[in-house]
Amino acid sequence: MLSVGRISLCRSFQAPSTRPVLAAVARAFSSSAQSTATGSMPIALSPAQPPLTSTSHPHVHRSAAFARLDPAVHLPELTQLVGGPAGVAPQDAMDFHNTDWQGRYRGASSLALLPSTPQQVAAVLKYCSDHQLAVVPQGGNTGLVGGSVPVFDEIVVSTARMNKIRSFNAVTGVLECDAGCVLETLDNYLLPRNHTMPWDLGAKGSCHIGGNVATNAGGLRLLRYGSLHGSILGLEVALTDGSILDTMSSLRKDNTGYDLKQLFIGSEGTLGVITGVSVLTAAKPKSVHVLYIGCESFATVQTIFSEAKQRLGEILSACEFQDAPSLNLVLQYIPNTRNPLSASHPFYVLIETSGSNETHDLEKLDSFVEFLYDNKISSDAVASQDISQVKAIWQLRENVASAMKRQGEVWKYDLSLPISQMYPLVEELRTRLPREPGVLAVGYGHLGDGNVHINVVAPTRSESVHNAIEPFIYEWTQKHRGSVSAEHGLGFTKAHCIGYSKPPRAISLMHNIRSLFDPKGILNPYKVLPHD
Repeated sequence: MLSVGRISLCRSFQAPSTRPVLAAVARAFSSSAQSTATGSMPIALSPAQPPLTSTSHPHVHRSAAFARLDPAVHLPELTQLVGGPAGVAPQDAMDFHNTDWQGRYRGASSLALLPSTPQQVAAVLKYCSDHQLAVVPQGGNTGLVGGSVPVFDEIVVSTARMNKIRSFNAVTGVLECDAGCVLETLDNYLLPRNHTMPWDLGAKGSCHIGGNVATNAGGLRLLRYGSLHGSILGLEVALTDGSILDTMSSLRKDNTGYDLKQLFIGSEGTLGVITGVSVLTAAKPKSVHVLYIGCESFATVQTIFSEAKQRLGEILSACEFQDAPSLNLVLQYIPNTRNPLSASHPFYVLIETSGSNETHDLEKLDSFVEFLYDNKISSDAVASQDISQVKAIWQLRENVASAMKRQGEVWKYDLSLPISQMYPLVEELRTRLPREPGVLAVGYGHLGDGNVHINVVAPTRSESVHNAIEPFIYEWTQKHRGSVSAEHGLGFTKAHCIGYSKPPRAISLMHNIRSLFDPKGILNPYKVLPHD
């Protein structure tokens, strides 16, 4: 009997005469675990300042219904509404407020406001609505579809100064906070109190909880804790008429009338500006382990997920996959990372378990690993032995987006599909791409919720590459009854694509709802819904 950490294996995955399957992790991460265990995804390197969105997208026209900011007339009043000069961003910060995280979109706004209270946000929205000034709500500006930056000269309303934790109930696990609280800050607050946030994102060190809610972010824990539609108990939202819709609640059950908060989850700042959040946090797991498994086919990937659901059950907290090209890019561009397995494989599965009893969890993992070996499902796997190795293994999956950015220009697609169709789309897409040096398509994502991320990279922005991808990728998704946006939202990038996932009547009703909350259409124009 050979022991690896506290998991005992009677045999090796590879052969009884070779090293134990899980033992490789000790050597593989011995020199890299500490340096890679940062806990959050590194921010990608930004390219040179992108062109103005109005220049790169000449088919989108500024609405004639919106007034232009007159600094002499509007700025003094807006400054007073946000409590004085501290509520106005300096001009040298405008590049940040105008440019998205990927460096794809750049607006021409000359004003970013930083209100510090919900009342200030509501007052600003009423003023802007009365004066027909378009507004872009902005959190941490980590979005991937251009939803949090101006398209033209819209005024930015940032929640950066609204970052207070209002209350936490250790018995119920309900946390109430401002919308500008950073996700990682909230998690760090909760961990010593034996709780954790029920979602985890690669950009957790920068993203705001209000932005998470506004985009209905998914992330790495959805398999375990479900979507934000279940975790969010209440919201506080500033509206364009100057009122504040207060649905903040600590109740898990409230069956009185329409559940209005659900409208704002995923609305991407087009109905109101979220200023406060009530969230049901999760108990902090006492035992966390990660398996990283090499697979020879996508069929094997699916088998492992199916068996993990059956055999790991209540402790299964995440199940991710990535293909070999995506891992290779991480190893090439992200320092101090390495493949912990004994060989390279076409696919890799990352399984995370989170439970309350270490002995119980390790017994289940031991049984699961032996099942994979006995049934010849996989021949190579490693397991984490401590929390630093948990983080180090996660880095191989979480850093794909950053590695792609370092390779060149990237087209990102975030799709929901039946699991069986997740990788066939990647394979078919590759046959369409021009056979040019440096053009590469990779697939990775969340098996647990049928969310595949398809990234295509090329040395430079290329019309031939773009035309090979779109609209094919959306038509293929529609044909297989998928969604063109699983967790990133629609923003500016996909506003014209909603018809691939929603019928015309649904889109018409969405326009009506938007008009009800924002009659003059000042909130995040040109985003989410098709525009002229």
